[in-house]
Amino acid sequence: MISTYQKLKRKRAAEGKEGGFTLIELLIVIVVLGVLAAVVIFSLGGVTSQSAKSACQADGATLSTAMAAYDAQTGANPATDAALVGNGVQSWPANFPHYAFGLVSGVLYVNTDQASAATWSATPVGTGTGVAVYASPASCVGVS
Repeated sequence: MISTYQKLKRKRAAEGKEGGFTLIELLIVIVVLGVLAAVVIFSLGGVTSQSAKSACQADGATLSTAMAAYDAQTGANPATDAALVGNGVQSWPANFPHYAFGLVSGVLYVNTDQASAATWSATPVGTGTGVAVYASPASCVGVS
């Protein structure tokens, strides 16, 4: 095998040919890679909205569980407990611009309106487009 390789190498050296790719071959490879990249990008386009929806469902379930655990442990609603609200501990997960959570009068709301989610989380209001009471992971149906 090695002797065959050495023979071919000597033959090429005698003929004066240099190894390498032609410009056409390189251009064809670049075009094929570009087409493959475009196919992959378009096929993964819906993954972002699905991941935001899953994150909303997980965050909502975590908040509901945390509020229930706090209520069970202390006997106080975390939304109205002066020890928490007065000290600025009231912080809720948000994934702008997909969704935001907020508490209004002890009720957990989720805002799935992309236009207002960022400003809404600072001062949540219980009504509006895309705002719903968070009752279960199905409440995140409008997240996109």
